[in-house]
Parts: sequence; C-alpha cells; structure tokens
Amino acid sequence: MANITHTMQRKAFSAAIDVALKRLNKDREKGLLQIIELAKKFMGDNFTDEAFEGAKKLATDKNHKWNKFVNKMLDELDPNVAKMTALNLGFEAAFHGTKTIRHMREVHNCNIPWLILMDPTSACNLRCTGCWAAEYGYKLNLTFEEMDSIVTQGKELGVYLYMFTGGEPLVRKDDILKLCKKHRDVAFHSYTNGTLIDEEFCKEVQKVGNLSFSLSLEGFEEANDGRRGDGIFKKVLNAMDLMREYGLFYGCSVCYTRKNLDAVTSDEFIDLMIDHGCRYAWYFHYMPVGNEADTELLLTPEQRVYIYNRLREIRAFEGGKPIMLMDFQNDGEFVGGCIAGGRNYFHINANGDAEPCVFIHYSGANIRKNTLLECLKQPLFMAYRDGQPFNDNMLKPCPMLENPEKLREMVHKSGAVSTDLQSPESVEHLTEKCQPYADSWNEEADRLWAENPHVKRGYINYKKENLDGFLERNKEVIESENETIDNKEKVASNR
Repeated sequence: MANITHTMQRKAFSAAIDVALKRLNKDREKGLLQIIELAKKFMGDNFTDEAFEGAKKLATDKNHKWNKFVNKMLDELDPNVAKMTALNLGFEAAFHGTKTIRHMREVHNCNIPWLILMDPTSACNLRCTGCWAAEYGYKLNLTFEEMDSIVTQGKELGVYLYMFTGGEPLVRKDDILKLCKKHRDVAFHSYTNGTLIDEEFCKEVQKVGNLSFSLSLEGFEEANDGRRGDGIFKKVLNAMDLMREYGLFYGCSVCYTRKNLDAVTSDEFIDLMIDHGCRYAWYFHYMPVGNEADTELLLTPEQRVYIYNRLREIRAFEGGKPIMLMDFQNDGEFVGGCIAGGRNYFHINANGDAEPCVFIHYSGANIRKNTLLECLKQPLFMAYRDGQPFNDNMLKPCPMLENPEKLREMVHKSGAVSTDLQSPESVEHLTEKCQPYADSWNEEADRLWAENPHVKRGYINYKKENLDGFLERNKEVIESENETIDNKEKVASNR
C-alpha cells in the first residue's frame, strides 16, 4: 500500500510540475507562485510559514537579485533537467525521502542519512598536489552492481540523493549514466575536475536529467594549474560553458587554504563563477588528512572569521552577488553541527569501506561484507550518533578539526581501523596535527558565536537527549530569534 501511495503521489507531483513549468513560460510570476504553493503542500512540515511567505514576496519582486537569479536559472536550464531536479530532489529526496528517513531512524534506532557519497573509482586522470583522495591509491573500483545495490538499499531507507567523489568519478561516466537511467527517481550529483566533460556526455546528461555537477576550482589560472597541471583551468571553464549550452545544472567546489583564501573569496573569482553559469559553490575548509598533509595550509583564526563574514556578505538576501555559496565548515548552525556518521550523510570509498565522513578515513564495516543498514549500525557510526553535536558552538562542529579528542575517543572505543591502503594514518597522528588549530580557533569561535544570533532550525535531528540539552543551553536565543516556533511540536515532528 505504501508503494502504491508513493507512486500515486509522484504522478500527481509530476503532473503538477508539468502544469507549473508550462505556466512559467506564459506567466513567470504566476508559475513561480504555483511552484511555491506546490512545495508548501508537499513539504510544509520542513519549513516555516514565514519561509513560504518570504518566497512568495520574492517571486513578485522582479528587481530583487534572487528573483533575477531564479528567472535566469529557469531561462537557461533544459526543461527535462528542471523537471527531474524538481521531481527527484524536491519530491523524492525532500518530501518522500525525509518522511521515510525519520520513520526509519525510529525503527532501526540508528542514524539514517539524507544522502550518500560514494567513490566509483580511486583512479584519476590528474595528479593534483595534496589530494586527499590519492591516499587510497589509483586502482580501486566499486563495480556497477555494487553501486546499484547501494542505491537500491538506500532507497528502501528513504535515501534519494547520491553524490560521486573520487578519484575522478567521470572516469566511470558510462556506469554513472547507467545508474541514472536505471534509477529515474534518484538525484545524482558528481564532484569532478571537469576535464572529462565533452559534448557527447552533455547530450546524454541532458537526456537523463537527474545528474548535476560540482566542478573543482581553487583560484585563478596560475594557482589552479600550479596544483592540477597546465591548461586545466581553461578546460574547466570550457566544460562549464558547454554544460550551460546544454542546460545542465552545475556549480563549483572550492577548497580554501591559508594561501588561496583571498583569491577564492574575491569579487573577481565570484564573478568568474557567475559568468560561466555556476548556480552555487561549495566551499570546503582544507583538512590535514594523510601522513604527509601540510598543516601550514590550515587557516589562521583571523582568516576563518573573514570567510565566515565574507560568504555571508556575498550570499546575503540584500546586496552581495547572485550565487548561492555554502561553507561546509562555517554553516554548521544551519544543520545542527556535524552531519557525518550517517546523521545526514556518510561516505563509501572505492574499496567499499563505509566511512563516517569523506575526510575521516576510519571504518569498521564494508559494503562487500555488510548491508547498508549494518554499515550504519557499525560501532563508529553509533559513537557519532551518541556524540552529536560534538560542540554546542556550531562554529566548532567537527570531531577532527575543532574537537580532535572526540574523534580519537570514538575511533578507540569503536575499534575502527584506517582505510588508507597506501599509508595508514593513526588517529593519534591525525588528531595531534589538528589540536593546535583547534586551540587557536577556540577563542575566536566562541566570540563569533556569541556575537551573532542563531535561529533554532525545525529540522535539527540529533538524539532527543542531546537536542533537549541544546535547547536548554540556548533558551534565550531561541525564544528571541524564533518565537513563532513551538519547539516541542517541531522536535516531535522531526524525529
């Protein structure tokens, strides 16, 4: 009965999307309002009424930067890509998936993620300086059957979003397209260096419609090619232009370090991404993973404060620039801290090891020996679940970078082992590298957290005893900044 209901709901949502997309071509404002109403009908539990009202106001303000952003995106996206994004990311992942995941968390008493990262291969056509993925070597692969099984098992738990990392995932682009065709109800996303994207591939992606991309850029031509190789910068920009020509959905992936921070947060770099059709950019803090990792690339506290403020300035509701920037390290307040260990995501490397995070190379389970659910119930993941959030200050979310003693304790307690087959790194070695950074960031993080208001989010989903403690410690902030939300009802509806 549940499957029949799900199928009927998808058909109804699909039909409504068709009507809304047609309306968009005739009357853009009415079409946008119709889509907002559709989202409220299916996903009203995930957002506040104020959020939907704000979206409606934005849809009618033609001079606002985000109105222009949405309209430009709708003008440029291929219709099939737009519809599949709405269906799979909107209906399946955000609506059906979220409800299923919440139920499965209660049934199985463990973390169930909203998305799964996996490495189709450790192989790469580039040899980038300092690449953490290279720690696995270049000869490992997940078979198509293994990736298909991961997706099939994941959907049973409510997971409808899958991201590919590597290595270079597009070394396996034929198998990735095969997955997209087999699982038409899933949203797929690939991180990529962009060099293997050609016109024929873009045509195939346009047909399937359920594959999007984040292309790696870490500065301008000199810095980028200095790390990745001569000519790579221009190849990435050419790939972006080609994807825009075919109406594909893509953005950037940016690793920021002490050396490139000014460049990748400059107006010129932001404009470069916008000019080449990027809708968003993921900013990732450099992580000193691996025995040979360079700790001199870690940010100073002053730099960390700068990027916190700078990205918020750029993506602000008013002013800034028309691109959505997300900071994996500094945006913890929007997701309740660390999302790893299956809380919102986890990582499967090309050897099949189920790791809590793409940056945490320790595990006690492997998809070649264990089911997906068994991987999620492994001792290391359960330790994550028991410990999250690892800090009340969401500017210190990570159990490795800002709370290294937490990772050390969890790895020892769980008996997890290093998954690095080339040069296994002990958890002591890894966390000792992070401790000076954690100590230096602590004071600035506390000051910054205290100076800025923090709204209680309705979808925070850690264990109830941890959440209750968080609410009590932040009672005044929650009441003043989010007084319209009945916290008890929201907690109950999101477990």
